[in-house]
Amino acid sequence: MRIEKISPLLAVLPLLAFAATGFPQAADPDALKKIVRDRCLPNYEQGKPPAPCVALDVSRGIDKGYAILKDRNGATQYLLITTGVITGMEDPQLLESSSPNYFADSWAARKFVEERAGKSLPRDVISLAINSSFGRTQNQYHIHVDCVRPDVRQALKDLEAEIGDGWSTLKTPFNDHFYKIRKIKGETLTPDPFKLVAEQGEDVRGAMGRQTIVVVGASFKDGTPGFYVLSDSVNIGAFNRASGEELQDHACQLADR
Repeated sequence: MRIEKISPLLAVLPLLAFAATGFPQAADPDALKKIVRDRCLPNYEQGKPPAPCVALDVSRGIDKGYAILKDRNGATQYLLITTGVITGMEDPQLLESSSPNYFADSWAARKFVEERAGKSLPRDVISLAINSSFGRTQNQYHIHVDCVRPDVRQALKDLEAEIGDGWSTLKTPFNDHFYKIRKIKGETLTPDPFKLVAEQGEDVRGAMGRQTIVVVGASFKDGTPGFYVLSDSVNIGAFNRASGEELQDHACQLADR
């Protein structure tokens, strides 16, 4: 994992913040990588189901493939985990033109969330999230696929008219900080949200490890389908580790409505 240069004082602050909030630290930051590389892939290569993963796709090659794994946390949460060795948001290979759109693959994996929920879910109930290098416990690129928080879903509905096709700052804060946001129109997630976030400017593109990305499905008021893409940056002074997973609801309350 790339380590960004910060002052000794700033290096201590996030540790104090995590200790104060009780943020859990992973016993093994390579646990997801080991599950995929040592268990799911070998089973698949032997012609068996890719257990404990529920799906595995290496049609683009192992370096650009992915596995889907049920997360231990939550009734409906799944993870898309790359089969290639990609540490996370900061990995430069993700900015290459040949890098797959893993968010599109994650959107397709929403079917597993629906299976666990026992019903088909409206697209605006589903969210995808990847945490910054400061806000994760695993050093293998993975996207959380689960329901969005009810209050986030409602806020996006209420603010639709203020959200355009370009980046702006959301006027409603979530967890006391303000996300940047833009719309994408279309049934499928054709633009890569990762590359869209990088297009915000060189200050963002050069510090992707400090960014978090959340994608929420949308059904706009004019009847067209689409998505909201949200991003945020680490702000150590504000105790914001840029963990977009905070916008998800791992209890999936919306599935009961």
